[in-house]
Amino acid sequence: MELIFSLAVFAFVSSITPGPNNLMLMASGANYGVRLTLPHMFGVAIGFTLMVLLVGIGVIQIFDSFPMAYEILKWVSAFYLFYLAYKIATTKFRQLDGSAGSKPMTFIQAVMFQWVNPKAWTMALTSISLYAPDRNFLSVLMVAIVFGMINLPSISAWTVLGQKLSSVLSTEVKMRCFNYAMAALLVGSVIPALI
Repeated sequence: MELIFSLAVFAFVSSITPGPNNLMLMASGANYGVRLTLPHMFGVAIGFTLMVLLVGIGVIQIFDSFPMAYEILKWVSAFYLFYLAYKIATTKFRQLDGSAGSKPMTFIQAVMFQWVNPKAWTMALTSISLYAPDRNFLSVLMVAIVFGMINLPSISAWTVLGQKLSSVLSTEVKMRCFNYAMAALLVGSVIPALI
């Protein structure tokens, strides 16, 4: 029971702190509202839970056998996050009443994004190494379930925060400044992974 509590605390802290998923969800909540961001949110939650499970039952062995694979993944992920930062910075102003602009990330895009998200990789590899070091299927499944239960409410808070900010960001200039700030923070969140 003590191990599960420790895992739950780790899952909460790593899920609620700023990172690419949370920053992108906050930007999406501000630009599109919670309802249109739901596919993105569920894609992150389900995609990350699936990632933890797959990392635990086998993917981690790739990094054990070929450490250079992690280095390559790190740089590919960084370039993709820079591209996403550009997309956030150039998002067209959109009133939450439905007037046109760009589109939020889809469920499938959010699921696939987990595989190039450096923070998600760090969380998955660390949680498996610490809480399922024997890589026993039941231990790995427990880690994935705990993360799944904690991750969705944590990331939802960022989406709701973004939507709440949208009332303050009611002009195109304010929203553009917000999107530039979110893009800069997203780029900033990648730098620690590269160093």
